[in-house]
Amino acid sequence: MNLIFLALIVIAVATAAIREIRSTDPDERPMQALSEGAIDAAGSAVELALGLVGVMALFLGLMKIAEAGGLLTVLARLLRPLMIRLFPSVPPEHPAMGAMILNFSANILGLGNAATPFGIRAMQELEKLNPHPGTATNAMALFLAINTSSITLLPTGVIALRASLGSEAPAAILPTTLFATLFATIAGITSALILQRYFRSPPPTRSPDTGAATTDSGAPEDTALQDEKTGTGTAAHAHREPDDQPTDQQPMNIEVPAEGYPAWVSILVLLGVLAIIPLTILYGQAIAPWIIPGLVVGFLSYGVIRGVPVYEVFVEGAKEGFNVALRIIPYLVAILVAVGMLRESGALGMFVGLIGPVTTPFGLPAEALPMALLRPLSGSGAYGIMAGIMQDPATGPDTHVGILVSTLQGSTETTFYVLAVYFGAIGVKRVRHTLAAALSADAVAVIAAVAIVGFLFL
Repeated sequence: MNLIFLALIVIAVATAAIREIRSTDPDERPMQALSEGAIDAAGSAVELALGLVGVMALFLGLMKIAEAGGLLTVLARLLRPLMIRLFPSVPPEHPAMGAMILNFSANILGLGNAATPFGIRAMQELEKLNPHPGTATNAMALFLAINTSSITLLPTGVIALRASLGSEAPAAILPTTLFATLFATIAGITSALILQRYFRSPPPTRSPDTGAATTDSGAPEDTALQDEKTGTGTAAHAHREPDDQPTDQQPMNIEVPAEGYPAWVSILVLLGVLAIIPLTILYGQAIAPWIIPGLVVGFLSYGVIRGVPVYEVFVEGAKEGFNVALRIIPYLVAILVAVGMLRESGALGMFVGLIGPVTTPFGLPAEALPMALLRPLSGSGAYGIMAGIMQDPATGPDTHVGILVSTLQGSTETTFYVLAVYFGAIGVKRVRHTLAAALSADAVAVIAAVAIVGFLFL
């Protein structure tokens, strides 16, 4: 992200400087426009974050009720039969299985930051089963491929941003996001399973679960866990990275169910989710205005049924939403200033004019291309570009471009961030086919998003 941020600023300044030197019109002052654009973008970033406070407080308050009511445990029991078949090399009762299930359950609910500690724990436990430390196993590659495809059914953060920007139907992206994230997840799983046949593991250097194995650097495997506890290692800082939109939200002390629901229950629920997709595509426009009121009533009713003190828990979650909205201000300022300078310098217009004729016939407007390219690299960068696009009156939240960038943001995760955090936490240096599988999921997500948004909103 450091190089990306620097490159955006340097390109903007260089373009404006060249235009200033070559200009023969005394009324054309690119460098002054660049300065004013930077200041205006900084102010817009703060206004945007402050506008997010109320909506983020609402959504995180509702999600806190769901979390306190044990919805993660319910999802974990539903996922368990499927997980056992996806990860045959992981014993069903091993702690790695439970941590992965909770990680996926949190991601499904859109609790990305709460999912991160579960994911780190899962990687630490998978490393204990690793016969060749320092090299990613097939289970690790598949786990991270699914993580990068996000499997998010409720993109609360994107919906909140759309609502704060005055969208008439902030939840209209639910059918498009569900469609794109489903195909991305299928692509991630398929590519991981196929590629593992061509990326052979090295000879085993130890027996699984034999104690404290060493990584390539010779450090004990448990170092990452110890560092996380003491606050000195990679894992301690992993979930504070700006790419993942920092938050104070932490996972609750949830007991992993020892048994899942019967397989037929999980299959019925999966088929129900799949059946929702064509329904939302066909009736999405009519359903969209009912989604947010339905979520509010649904989560509150669920909390009451589960005996949760809904008011107190909602307030606790709303406080977290307030903190999230304030803490993203520096990251929004950085990205929106860079993008604003790029726009005012004329460099962004040149890029759009150059790429537009190539991508537009395929349903990917040039305005959305920077978002599609940056999404696997930087979560905060993509979030800032999405916010800038939807703030622009020409490409507001309810236009084709606005819907498309919202879908791109909500349907995948930041690939390089996920790989850096999770592999860094356990000292894995040889990732084998993990990156290829994850980028395959990202590419399919873009294609699926373009197809479904074009079908529904063009």
